[in-house]
Amino acid sequence: MSTQKNNLTKSRKTIHDITKMAVLAAISSIIMLFEFPLWFAPGFYKLDLSEAVILMGGFAMGPVAAAVIEFLKNLINILLNGTTTAYVGELANFITGCAFVVPASLIYKFVKNRKGAIISLIVGTLSLAAIGGLFNYFFLIPAFSKLYDMPIDSIIGMGTAVNPLVTDLKTLVVFAVAPFNVIKGVLCSVINLLLYKRVSKILHI
Repeated sequence: MSTQKNNLTKSRKTIHDITKMAVLAAISSIIMLFEFPLWFAPGFYKLDLSEAVILMGGFAMGPVAAAVIEFLKNLINILLNGTTTAYVGELANFITGCAFVVPASLIYKFVKNRKGAIISLIVGTLSLAAIGGLFNYFFLIPAFSKLYDMPIDSIIGMGTAVNPLVTDLKTLVVFAVAPFNVIKGVLCSVINLLLYKRVSKILHI
C-alpha cells in the first residue's frame, strides 16, 4: 500500500514538473520573439532574453529540466514560425542555451544560496561565451556559409562593417560573438537574480 502511494506521489510530481516545464517553455518562446542586434556584431546575431526564464526553471527543477525547457522552447518556435535556416539556427540556439543554463543550474542545485547563485551564473556565462565561440567558429558560421552560399569572407566583412576589430574568422568570434554572448549571459543573470526568489514559490508548488 505504501509503495503504491509513493508511486502515485512520484507520478503526480512528474506530471506537475512536465506541466511547469511546458509553461516555462511557452513563456520563453514568446520572449524569444523579441530580439534585437547589438552594435558591435553583424545584424544576423540577435539577442533575446528567453534564457532568463529557463534559468528560473533550471534553478527550481535542476539542469535536466533546464535542457528540456530549452528544447521545448525551440520546438515551439519551429512549430509557430517554421525555420528559415534548415534548423541550423534552432540547433545553435539550443546548444548555446544549454551551454549557459545547464552548468548554472547544476551548480545551483548543490549550492542553493545567493553566493551559489552568483557563482553558478558566472560559470554559466563563461561557458556560454566559450562554447558559443567554439561552436560558431567550427560549425555555425561555416554552416551558414554553405546554407546561404555565402563566402565566409563576406560574413567576416559584415562584421568588419560594424566592428573594425573584426578582420578574420577568429577575430569575429573573439570581438563579436564572445562579447555578444557575455552580454546575453549577464543580462539574463541579472534578471534571474532579481526575479527568481519572487517566482520560486510558484515554481516549487
